[in-house]
Amino acid sequence: SASRGLGYACATRQALEGVDEVMAARTRDTMEEAADRIRAEAPGVTIGTVAADVTADDGIQALLAACPEPDILVNNAGGPPPGDFRDWDRETWHKAIDANMLAAIFLMKETVDGMMARGFGRVVNITSGAVKAPISILGLSNGARAGLTGFVAGLSRETVARGVTINNLLPGPFDTDRLASNFAARAKREGKTPDQVRQESAAHNPARRFGDPDEFGAACAFLCSVHAGFMTGQNILLDGGAFPGTL
Repeated sequence: SASRGLGYACATRQALEGVDEVMAARTRDTMEEAADRIRAEAPGVTIGTVAADVTADDGIQALLAACPEPDILVNNAGGPPPGDFRDWDRETWHKAIDANMLAAIFLMKETVDGMMARGFGRVVNITSGAVKAPISILGLSNGARAGLTGFVAGLSRETVARGVTINNLLPGPFDTDRLASNFAARAKREGKTPDQVRQESAAHNPARRFGDPDEFGAACAFLCSVHAGFMTGQNILLDGGAFPGTL
């Protein structure tokens, strides 16, 4: 979805850099409001909108009808709910894999050949810091997003010689509505206020804060620019230093 959170931040930054865009999200009203805000900030660009569920074939085709020859593709889907893997049936897994793995793969399938034919293309998949450091209660996300990461590792080496790079951005804790809802749920479980949970979580990050979505959007814009042509198949972690490893 490009209408909220990190997807919206990426769409905004691209527009500010002069990129004409087509935004896609499931809810038309929310998306149109987001598109109007971007148009106000970047009046020199064209912002189209498509209300579509890109986990379904007809949603993908609706998006491609609105933008049949994209030079840039940014894939973003909200993460599946947390829980215990013992409670997840096959349908639950299929929904997670459709949203967080297959939708991005099918959109790449429909677009990268055209990008290669034109000699330029950028694909950025917004995944999760959980790909690098799995979180046990986020097993659906761990599994589906790791599958996408493995797929991209192979495809990105096949496209780069013809000017098409494919990279993944892995967000840690960014100050979005989703983070706020997670804090509210955790506060309820632990008998605390959401503000207490927020402060405790921020204190545990080496940066002592959460990421600003604008920072994420700027990182996405760099990966989509002409300056990132020698970077492909990479997983860029934006987490304030939370991951404690060297590599």
